[in-house]
Amino acid sequence: MGDLRLALGLMSGTSLDGIDAALIETDGASIVKPGAWLTIPYEETLRAGLRACLGGSGDIDGVTEEITRAHGSAVAALLAREGLDRGAVHVVGFHGHTIAHRPEERLTWQIGDGALLAELTGIDVVCDFRSNDVAAGGQGAPLAPLYHAALAEGLERPLAVLNLGGVGNLTWLGGGGEDRDIMAFDSGPGCALLDDWTRQHLDAAYDADGALGLSGTADQALVERWLADDYFARRPPKSLDRDNFAGAVAELLDAGHSAPDGAATLTAFSAHAVARAAEHLPAPPKRWLVTGGGRHNPTLMAFLGAALAVPVEPVERVGWDGDALEAQAFAYLAVRSRNDLPLSLPSTTGAPRPICGGVLHHAYTKER
Repeated sequence: MGDLRLALGLMSGTSLDGIDAALIETDGASIVKPGAWLTIPYEETLRAGLRACLGGSGDIDGVTEEITRAHGSAVAALLAREGLDRGAVHVVGFHGHTIAHRPEERLTWQIGDGALLAELTGIDVVCDFRSNDVAAGGQGAPLAPLYHAALAEGLERPLAVLNLGGVGNLTWLGGGGEDRDIMAFDSGPGCALLDDWTRQHLDAAYDADGALGLSGTADQALVERWLADDYFARRPPKSLDRDNFAGAVAELLDAGHSAPDGAATLTAFSAHAVARAAEHLPAPPKRWLVTGGGRHNPTLMAFLGAALAVPVEPVERVGWDGDALEAQAFAYLAVRSRNDLPLSLPSTTGAPRPICGGVLHHAYTKER
């Protein structure tokens, strides 16, 4: 066990909603003490700029600087609110924003300038968490499982932690330690497709309270056809890009589905994708804990409960905070990176061995 460090994690997820910033105290191993956090929604112009960069197009240089400065503002806001000096923070974990993820091409691309963020904040920054894993032949995702394992110490197992952001990903935890009885992979679409559909029909960022999906009827034939994609039969580890199933939205539009029926169909797709993912697990989880924005959608949670036939609960039931969890994870991983500990395992990303990673940018002006 190493010394406890105060770390700050930053996450800009595939849902494009904003920046999460969270503080934790951790040794980067078994001890985690979550602290304060905040979310700063993106201004619409930045959100549109980010959306234009997806896939690797758009004004990438300009948006990279803009998003980095927005993250710097998030760090300053959190420290000011908590009355903390920058010198109190050991390291910032800066995930950046994923604009392309194609590990089969040895490509994962998160935009964000770690050196600029270190200059803006006056705190050492670790960024580029995924590249080493992908270069070694891993999927580069998901990266939160080791944090889930640290948090879940003492909970009954087998346990599944399901993150429903833009893409769905899960962590299965058996009875062993961090390097055994753990499995992780992307389950399928999370909320990205439903968000895109809702934005097109209601000019809203997401299906608030699942109301649109609840008022419709799912097209089960379409859901089954989408689930026949080779991805769902492929054995994990495996991962997805946000837009891997974007054609589903186009199919619904071409078929002339109403806004409620399309929302119900996409909600059902996300839920049944998780059920298909569960078929790959070593043992059935006794419980599913859900984090990410999808847990706020009661229609999606109800669909999940019906599809999985075991308790499906938000992570708040065990005292975690689902709005801060991913940002906390990158604070944890930043400390692991500084301590030369692995960020991923063969059973979480398919890499050939435990992989260390992250790129450190020193803040030379930092008062120590």
